[in-house]
Amino acid sequence: MRRTLIRFFLPLAFASLPVLAGALIAVSLPHDAIKFYWRNLTGLDKFILGLGLSLFAIQTLLAYSAMAWRGDGFEERADPWLNRLAQSSEWFPLLGLIGTVGGIMLTFGTLDATTQPTPGDIINRYAPAITATGSGLFMALLNILPSWMVLIGRGLIMTLGGRPAGGPRP
Repeated sequence: MRRTLIRFFLPLAFASLPVLAGALIAVSLPHDAIKFYWRNLTGLDKFILGLGLSLFAIQTLLAYSAMAWRGDGFEERADPWLNRLAQSSEWFPLLGLIGTVGGIMLTFGTLDATTQPTPGDIINRYAPAITATGSGLFMALLNILPSWMVLIGRGLIMTLGGRPAGGPRP
């Protein structure tokens, strides 16, 4: 039973935690904020979300593989790919920033200096800046979790397996 727990259930549980954390963050946001976000979603947001979720799914599968205890240690073939993909979390705030700047340019570029814009006009024009920022930050957070979870998971699995975490492998 302990062997099954260490070799299958713990890696699965640790690989699932980033998915659960992302879902928890998403559902903990105010409902009105989520409705605003979905109403004002732009093409850049869809790109950020599509790329981010794709990379997150790949990293989650690699994280499960990386926590698999095979014989005398962990499966390490996934490590280089997991590390490279984890670096993608740095891209998402930058993509969000591009959308933020674009949204600000849209806001000021479409306002007429001769008329007084209403607050609703400004909010509608500025919405893409806010959604792009949110998309970039959420995908950045989501994409750092799988590799972090591998580090935590491996340590705990080694400890439960009777070997000191961080200690030399047999």
